[in-house]
Formats: sequence, structure tokens, C-alpha cells
Amino acid sequence: MSIEVNNISKSYGTQKALNSISFSIQKGEIVGFLGPNGAGKSTLMKILTTYLLADEGSALVNSHDVMTDAKAVQRSIGYLPEHNPLYLDLYVREYLAFNADVYNVPKSRIEEVIQLTGLTPESHKKIGQLSKGYRQRVGLANALLHNPDVLILDEPTTGLDPNQLMEIRNVIKNAGKDKTVFLSTHIMQEVEAICDRVIIIDKGQIVADNKLDHLVTADKEQVIEVEFDYKVEEQLLAKLENISSYINTHDMTWELTFVTDKDMRPAIFDFANENGLKTLQLNQKNKNLEAVFREITK
Repeated sequence: MSIEVNNISKSYGTQKALNSISFSIQKGEIVGFLGPNGAGKSTLMKILTTYLLADEGSALVNSHDVMTDAKAVQRSIGYLPEHNPLYLDLYVREYLAFNADVYNVPKSRIEEVIQLTGLTPESHKKIGQLSKGYRQRVGLANALLHNPDVLILDEPTTGLDPNQLMEIRNVIKNAGKDKTVFLSTHIMQEVEAICDRVIIIDKGQIVADNKLDHLVTADKEQVIEVEFDYKVEEQLLAKLENISSYINTHDMTWELTFVTDKDMRPAIFDFANENGLKTLQLNQKNKNLEAVFREITK
């Protein structure tokens, strides 16, 4: 396992930030770590990166104990914290060269990470002259500099415009081909585009942990939007097999919710024929991660 968390708890005074949480992450997984503000995400990431000590429990990163073998943990991870700390008076290459010395990696690696993170056009500037998006790239380049086995990224796409989001998303996905990536974000589309698996934390406890595709289909609920050519009575729709709700959204258009593994579109088509109706449109609407997140953490 790349990351193992066993019954970790952490309190700030009387506030319980983490309450005996456990999970493990295999090498090569890209895992999204989600939760409302104050749920405990950053606290756990700081424990995994040895910036904080847990009150109870244990955690291993690349088989190194975060409590007793902090230096080995730090060597094996790349960390981009939520508030990306940078030396604004240094030039991009100067900053990366300083950290290359800290990590004892060859200077040739600097150009590799500059290209990998798309920093080349701005790499001649001081960090203080860069936009928020390019400063995030500098932080990500620094996290990748020593070619760590595990990347821990806390809100890595904060402040990026849509084009930059796409580029950094690709950098993270490419890094995930041979590294373990554990990332926190509030942007659900990023998780859907990048991650294999999702862990959701709420009030210091894990409330969901599953593959992304399993998580959004776990309750077997399917929503189908159908437009008929004529008005239909609600009591007729109520007799449809497996139906749990029916909402008239506009004119002859209905949003029908079923709880079943079975695709209900053929049944709706048959229902229309039996009642002298035509279906003008028939679309299955998949539940997205944002909807699942709201349901779990409400």
C-alpha cells in the first residue's frame, strides 16, 4: 500500500477534527478526498505529510511511519499545500534550483518539471510577477521535482482559469500513471475527470469510500426525462413499474425517477404506445458526483 491510515484522530481543543478514520490507497490510484469546509481534509493531509501529529492512531506512507520516520516520509512524497508557500523574490528557476539542492536531485530535473507543468513561457520571471495560476504550477513543479512516489495535493487547481484547469488536470493524470495521487478539491468536475476513487469525509468521519462509477450508481436510482405529445395523467405514471417519483417539469415534459438496475426507457416507450401517446424525447439523466456529495453531507 502507498498510504495506510488506521484509526487516526485529531482534536483542536474541544473540537474533534478527525474521529478514528481508516482507509488505504494502493500504488497508482488517483483518489479524490472530498468534504465540506471544516470536515478535516487539510488536517489529515498535514498528518500524512508530517506537518501535524495525530492524537491517536497510525499512518504509513510508502511503508514509513509518519510519527517515527518523518524524514523518510518527506523524501517519498510531493506535497502541494492549500496555501502554496513560495519565495516571491526568487526567479522560477532559482526557486526550483534551491529545492533541487534540498532534495539532492540533478539540476537537469528542473527543466523537466518546467516543461511538464507548462511553466516554460513564464520561467524567466520572478515568482512574484506570476499570476495565481502560474504560481500553482510552480508549487506543482516543486512537488514533482524529486520524482516522489506519492503526490498529496490540497486544492491544486485553486485560482486557475478553464484553460489552465485542463492543463493541470492533464499533468495530474499523467503523474498518476506511475505515482499515487491523493488530492483534495471542491471542484467536483475535477474529481470526475481525474480520479479513480472518491473518499468523502464529513464532521471528521469518513461517510463514503468507493470507486467513482460505483459511488454515483450505488443507490440504483435512475432519472429519465420524457416528453410526450399529449397531456398524461399522474395516476397513470404512478402505475409504472419501479417508479419512485414523477415531476412535471414543463408542459408535456416529465422527470421520472426509478429505483432499479433495469433500464426503464423501453417500459416508458411501451407505456406511451399503450396509452395512445408518442414520445418526442426520451433521455436518461445520470446522477453526478455533486448530487451524491450533497446527499451524503446534507
